[in-house]
Amino acid sequence: MPEVMFAGPDGRLEGRYHHAKQPNAPVALVLHPHPLHGGTMNNRVVHALYSRFQDMGFSTLRFNFRGVGRSQGRYDGGIGEISDAAAALDFLQAVNPNASMLWVAGYSFGAYVGMQLLMRRPEMGGFVSIAAPASHYDFGFLAPCPCSGLMLHGADDELVPEASVRKLVDKLNAQRGICIDYRVEEGAGHVFTAEQTERVANAAEDHVRTVLNRTRMAMAAD
Repeated sequence: MPEVMFAGPDGRLEGRYHHAKQPNAPVALVLHPHPLHGGTMNNRVVHALYSRFQDMGFSTLRFNFRGVGRSQGRYDGGIGEISDAAAALDFLQAVNPNASMLWVAGYSFGAYVGMQLLMRRPEMGGFVSIAAPASHYDFGFLAPCPCSGLMLHGADDELVPEASVRKLVDKLNAQRGICIDYRVEEGAGHVFTAEQTERVANAAEDHVRTVLNRTRMAMAAD
């Protein structure tokens, strides 16, 4: 799990990067929760998602947004953090120029940034959004949503009511060609316990493997 430092728009950004052994492996970028509320790349959910993508054969990067850990710069209200994520994706693509597929995964604030990144990078093949803050940010920018993905939310989320996420999912699923795999973790709040985190990681792996298998079958049929 080598440490990496790469250029961001407001200084150098600190990350952890795993390079897959398989040539042309898919790549995944994992984004952490809100920097002003203790969010870092070492967050339990972020680390679990990073490990699962790694286990599935992805070249995988998690990193600290500006002003977090050893990343330079200061918190920028989400705008600069979207640029940080784009710089992280640039780093991933530079190291993996022939990647078979690009994924982004985010937790809470990271889910919002990840879905903003989808709109800026049409080459994205899939996403995983955990506890997306649908009641705190306007997700109307997903019109149209560029690709399908997984959204997972805690049934008892005390910060972001589950109904607000379900409403967003229904809007996205009404779009042509989009299929959001929506899963609700019963008994979970906004912060997941170790046991709930394991189930979140299982759900993410199940979704990603399903998409990868479907893609392989489609390619084999051509």
